[in-house]
Amino acid sequence: MSNPNNLPMTNPNPHTEEHKVSGDQLLQKVKQIVKEGNARRITIKNDSGHVLMEFPLTIGVASVVLIPLWVAIGAIAALAGHYTIAVEKQVP
Repeated sequence: MSNPNNLPMTNPNPHTEEHKVSGDQLLQKVKQIVKEGNARRITIKNDSGHVLMEFPLTIGVASVVLIPLWVAIGAIAALAGHYTIAVEKQVP
C-alpha cells in the first residue's frame, strides 16, 4: 500500500473487546488492560449501555499521569453495579 502524502497510516477498523465486570472488579480490570499495553482507547459503560467514561491511551503514558484516572474509575466503581469495559486495540 502506498502512502503518497507521508501521513501516518492508521488502521481505520481497530479491534474492540468487551469485558463485563462488577463494581469491585472495575479498577483492577482497567489497570490490567493498561498494563498489557496494546489498548488505544478504553470506554466504561453502565448496565444500560450509557458511556460513563471514555479515555484514549497513548504509548508511553506514565503512571503518574494515570493517577487522576484511577481516582475517577474508583469513584464510578463505588456506585456498585455491573459495568462493561470496551477496549479498542490496534490490530497490526
